[in-house]
Amino acid sequence: MNGSVIHTAPKWMLSLIGITAFFGFWYFASFAQLIPRQFLPMPHEVVLKLMDLMQTPFAGHVLHEHMASSLQRFAWGFGLAALVGVPLGLLMGWFGWLDDIVSPLFDGLRFIAPVAWVPFAALWFGTGAGGPTLIIFAGAFPPCLINAYRGARGVEVRYTEAASMLGVGSFRTITEVLFPAAVPSIIAGLRIGAGLGWMSLVGAELIASSSGMGYLIVKGQSAIATDIVMAGMLAIGFVGVLIDVALRKIEAHLLRHRR
Repeated sequence: MNGSVIHTAPKWMLSLIGITAFFGFWYFASFAQLIPRQFLPMPHEVVLKLMDLMQTPFAGHVLHEHMASSLQRFAWGFGLAALVGVPLGLLMGWFGWLDDIVSPLFDGLRFIAPVAWVPFAALWFGTGAGGPTLIIFAGAFPPCLINAYRGARGVEVRYTEAASMLGVGSFRTITEVLFPAAVPSIIAGLRIGAGLGWMSLVGAELIASSSGMGYLIVKGQSAIATDIVMAGMLAIGFVGVLIDVALRKIEAHLLRHRR
């Protein structure tokens, strides 16, 4: 009976139950000092600190300036990953010889965690924009390429055969047959890549930057200011959700146009 009630409950109600339970346990753990208040402030204290960071500079900048710095780095790294990964994936899906050339190298590199590139990024670029861009690229590139490749390989043979019979060249086949058919897979790869890229960015800024949300968090940790650390985490999560929502909107628009 209880199970059937849960299954028939509206989605928003189940979401509300989960959120309420999470914050309820957080309040309880903080109030009961299961973890010292210095290291686990109450939720409303974190929200108040978040609002304060919007007006009072910390680590050299106010919150929205740190966020703007992070978003600029993310745009460069993720944009480069999409611009290289999607076309390369489509080309690999169409040209078998290119797949044979790229796959061995790609399969070896894609299993290197983006954070493993941090020392090289710091040595090569210091705290400039190049280091975080490289690390974001390392996180976002594999999903972009893999999903574009799978989308191209998953196109029904009758479409490519029809294009071949009509004398359509490889370039037009890729742009007018493979790409439109692979759009759902490509968008899925972009969403995964955006998530990994955003997480990679924060990891990069913890070590190889002088501004940004990751830099704000590490400075908060150095100052033993848990409320600042958690406020930064809250802002990072919120912006990450907005990025995913934006990609979902683009996906819905492209799928409507595709149909």
